[in-house]
Amino acid sequence: MITRAARTAAFGTALALTRAGITALRAKAPGGPTRWERENYAGRTVELYAGPAVAAGAALGAARTHRAAGFAVLAAGACGAYDDVVGAGDSRRGFRAHLGALRDGEVTSGAVKLFGISAAGLVAGAMLKERALDKLLAGVVIAGTAHFVNLVDVRPGRAAGAVLALGAPGLLRDGTAGQLSAVAMGVAAAVLPDDLGERAMIGDTGAHALGAALGTAIAAGNGRAGLVAHAAALVAATVYGEKVSEVARSLG
Repeated sequence: MITRAARTAAFGTALALTRAGITALRAKAPGGPTRWERENYAGRTVELYAGPAVAAGAALGAARTHRAAGFAVLAAGACGAYDDVVGAGDSRRGFRAHLGALRDGEVTSGAVKLFGISAAGLVAGAMLKERALDKLLAGVVIAGTAHFVNLVDVRPGRAAGAVLALGAPGLLRDGTAGQLSAVAMGVAAAVLPDDLGERAMIGDTGAHALGAALGTAIAAGNGRAGLVAHAAALVAATVYGEKVSEVARSLG
């Protein structure tokens, strides 16, 4: 059984790995510092180091607990990074826009991200659960949570704050779920001060990785009924994604 001490260690390790990643990238930025800068919603220049550091810290921390979780986080972060780079100038947002483009024969970076994270979620769900329906539901929960956290990442601190709030109940669970919750929260705590202070931006890379880490914790800690409830809520959040982002934008 995974004890409180193990959960505390998982939280601290994830936090330390993420902070170390940010420090290392800031000290020697590939391509030069200006390549890692972007204007945020308010026109302020922020650093992008946090995104890859979040993905790496969450993937390493999660993999120490369960290889399925590490895989899901790494894949979600990679898909988010692809969209951050390739889709940087694309003003289209939301699944409807990207699926509409796909119907017209255009494969957008958002569509690649959608199908890539969905596939990774299903693979991870299959590794976490034993029964076929539970595998499917777990995959929906993992991919849906990754998308949900990205939906609320519309203002400083929203994504990391959501992970801290939603991950807290998981700390009461024993086993894999408790430790994965600790990992997700440790990474979120590592980036929250810089994110809130508008010094850093986690981007799709960090938001999707954080969401996948939280999603694996939820999937691991729930049986059939809990998986159904979470999957239904996440599908609804996806359908009404613009509303979800609007609410997140208005908070604070």
